[in-house]
Amino acid sequence: MTPEDLARLTDLRRARDLIDREYAKPLDVPTMASHAFMSPAHFSRQFRAAYGETPYNYLMTRRIERAMALLRGGMSVTDACMEVGCTSLGSFSSRFTELVGVTPSIYRSREHLAVAAMPACVAKIRTRPRRNEQAARKEASRIQEALAVSAD
Repeated sequence: MTPEDLARLTDLRRARDLIDREYAKPLDVPTMASHAFMSPAHFSRQFRAAYGETPYNYLMTRRIERAMALLRGGMSVTDACMEVGCTSLGSFSSRFTELVGVTPSIYRSREHLAVAAMPACVAKIRTRPRRNEQAARKEASRIQEALAVSAD
């Protein structure tokens, strides 16, 4: 890795840290890009290449992750939506359902005893929403089936 690559990753990390820290505030790609000292288009391409998702998708994943914790604590869906910086309940619910697999209301009504028993650092990792997790599970299942067939 060249010194230029390391410098670029450092700049991208600065913008990612901004998203992690300021997820509840209004953030747009130009603001994030300015923290990485890049133009918005170049920043978006570089961020996606480095982290596997667009800056906006990363921001929304952080917001949904925080909303999950608030919902587990009993907060209402509307309050959780506003608390994490989303301004549209409909968009929030759609993105939440896409990432988590259930609506925010259903997620809130479920028991979360296992998460409560985990140390916070473990719970954060285990409950982190993952984009296209169902597709990844299907692919893993398909691969396991293929391996089982080839082993026979």
